Parts: sequence; C-alpha cells; structure tokens
Amino acid sequence: MDVELLSRIQFALTAGFHFLFPPISIGLGLILVILEFMYIRTGNMLWKNITKFWVKIFALTFAVGVATGVVLEFEFGTNWERYSRFVGDVFGSPLAAEGIFSFFLESTFLGIVIFGWNKVSKKVHFFATIMVAFGAHLSGLWIIIANSWMQTPAGFHVVTTNGFLRAEITDFWAMAFNPSTLERYTHVIVSSWIAASFLFLSVNSYFMLKKKHLNMAIPGMKIAAIMILVTSLLQLTSGHASAIGVANYQPSKLAAFEGHWQTGPGDLNLVGWTDEEKGVTYGIKIPGLLSWLVDFNTQTSLTGLNDIPKEDRPPLQLVFQTYHLMVALGMFFILYGFVLIYIWRKYNFEGPKWFLKLSIWSFILPQIAIQVGWISAEVGRQPWIVYGLLKTKDAFSQVLTSGEVILSIILFTLIYLLLGSIYIYLFIKKVKHGPDEVITN
Repeated sequence: MDVELLSRIQFALTAGFHFLFPPISIGLGLILVILEFMYIRTGNMLWKNITKFWVKIFALTFAVGVATGVVLEFEFGTNWERYSRFVGDVFGSPLAAEGIFSFFLESTFLGIVIFGWNKVSKKVHFFATIMVAFGAHLSGLWIIIANSWMQTPAGFHVVTTNGFLRAEITDFWAMAFNPSTLERYTHVIVSSWIAASFLFLSVNSYFMLKKKHLNMAIPGMKIAAIMILVTSLLQLTSGHASAIGVANYQPSKLAAFEGHWQTGPGDLNLVGWTDEEKGVTYGIKIPGLLSWLVDFNTQTSLTGLNDIPKEDRPPLQLVFQTYHLMVALGMFFILYGFVLIYIWRKYNFEGPKWFLKLSIWSFILPQIAIQVGWISAEVGRQPWIVYGLLKTKDAFSQVLTSGEVILSIILFTLIYLLLGSIYIYLFIKKVKHGPDEVITN
C-alpha cells in the first residue's frame, strides 16, 4: 500500500478511537448539570450521590479523551505536511481557541467539581458543573468549525508563499461560521447527548438487573428514557437540516449518500446495493422523496454521480452503506425511546429482564452510529481533503515511507488497545463499586 492510503488508515484509526470519548464527555456534561440541579432543587442527598458517582465516570472519560486527542494534532505535521502548509493559517485558529478557551475552562472547573464538594457552596459547585459542561460543548464547537471549513470553506483567499499555495483567513467569522458549521455542530452535539444517554441507561439497567442501588437506578432510568426519546427526535430534525446543507454545498456527497446516479428528481433509497458505475442496482426506494426532503418538491432536480467527473466521485458503496446504517440506527433510537417510556409506565423499569439485559449493551449502538456517520461524512468528501480546493492525494507528507507509517500504525494499535483496556477495566470497576454513599435524605 502507498503512503497516502496508509496515512489515511492511520488517521482513521487514531481519530476513530479518540472520538469514542468526546461524545460521552459532552453528553455526560449535560447529564451532570441535570443531576446536580435536582440536588440543588430538592436538597435530597440521593441526587448528590448520583452526581458524585457520574462525576468519576466523566473524569475518567475526559482524561482518556484528552490523551488520545493530542496524537491527532501531531499527525497533521507528520503525515499531512502539505495539508498543514495549505490550511495552517485557517486550521490553527480554531484548534488554538479550543485549547485556550475550552480545554482550560473545562479542566479547571472539573477540579472544583471533583474535589470541591465540601470546600465551596452548593451554588458555586453547581456553577462549576455548568462550566464543565459548557467547556465540553465549546470544545466541540471549535473542532467542528475546523472540520466544517474543510467541508464548506469560506472567509479566506489563497496566496503563494515561498512557492507553496496557502489558504489565508480574510474574515474570521465567515471562516468560523462557514455554511455548514452550525448544522453540523448541532448534529454532533445531539449525537453526543444520545451516546451519553444510552451509557447512562446501560449503567442504571445493570443496577436494576442486579437489584443494587435501586434508589439511584430507578430515577436514573427515568432520566435516560426521557433524554433518549427527546434527543433522538431532535436528531431527526438536525439530521434533516444537515442533509439539506450537503445538498446545497456538496452535491457529490449527497449523491453518494443515496446512490443517486442520474441527474434529475431524487428517490430515497431505504436499503440497497450499489455499483460504482450504475448507482443503486438492488434495493427498496421511495420515488421522489429525496427531492421532497431537500426542497419539498418531488420534481426538484438533484445532481447525479453521472454528471460528476469520475476522478471527483467519492467511493460509492462505503459512503452509501455507512450513511444508511447511521440513519437506520437513528430511527431505532426513536423507537427505543418510546419502548422505554412504555416499560416505565408498565413495569417501572423492574422488568422484563431480557429488556434490561439488552439495555446494558445498548450503549454500543450510538457509538456505531457516530463512527459510521463520520465515515460517511469524511469519505463522502473524497477525493477532496478541503472540498474543491485540495485533494487528498496532494496533501500527505512526501518524506514518509510506507514502512514508517506501517510501524506507527502497529504502535498506535498496541497503545490504544492498552489504553482502551485500562479504560474498560476502570469503568467496570467503578460501576461494580457503585456510589460511595447510600444516604438518601
């Protein structure tokens, strides 16, 4: 394999592993605010115990997320030197802002949240929890700004410096709030809420099944059920808005999402199998629905892959299947939310056992949805690393050899397996231990 493909595999490995953790941190930040608000409002020590337990889970996840995220920034320089030269002025700004305004905000107040229970007032501690959640959400914004600029670049011009082309910011706010930033940020944040809600459900389902900490588990199950239903319905709206943005600014990606081959009214494919030269060859589709979803008109013409030069088309099969898996899981989450409400009303979450067992493992599904969603978004942008400006084949470092990249992939895999194992061990240990206190009033 050549250096370009190996570098892409390495970045996919490291970015994919890293992104197991930020969504949980972002979503748990919101859950911590809800839990501590209940403690402030009721004065019931039960809510304080629940909050303190989940603070430990948050801190563990935050620490691993930080450790794995640092690697990505170094990879830009080692594996993607020509990309870094081209986007350095643009990409450096949001990444620097993320470190200065988000990471330090989150980490500083996290210290108060962990160690300040008996050292500051309730209101000050609650404010610190809000700041931790705000910092996590703000961190996500800066990262999405950087990534969205790669999808829909704006607020820049291209200059030549020492014989190399370089994108230079001309309007910071136009760069930051480029055409896809807000809709993609909303989609990512809501997916993070969903991921954390299912993790919250998973742990409380374990307590219910084991008949442990029921005074903590039952209210936790109620919060999880409400959050899963509400956030899944919200994701339906944010996903639709994001897809409209793709239709407007990245027609080749939308065509790959749906296997739309011939320019004209677009059909919505529910499932299918694609051919790189024909589009969808087998499947189930609803005629005209894609056009209607984009423009509320079944006759709206959408660009087909046949009108896009072959060298500018994304890999169809991978993009199509990952996108449809993400959508299918999103619809499943809505159904799961309604089922949770039913189980709440009928059994108060104390049965059936098979559903509790299923819920323990349900946390995996949002993670799959997030991973395949990113695959469809990033591979769907190909062959561009910066859409319409710089192709991936022109962005990797020329000085690297295949052997060097293979060695780094092996080392990263071993390190991440070790780090992941440690995280799972500590996570399970904390869950089995449960909350430190049992005082409820």
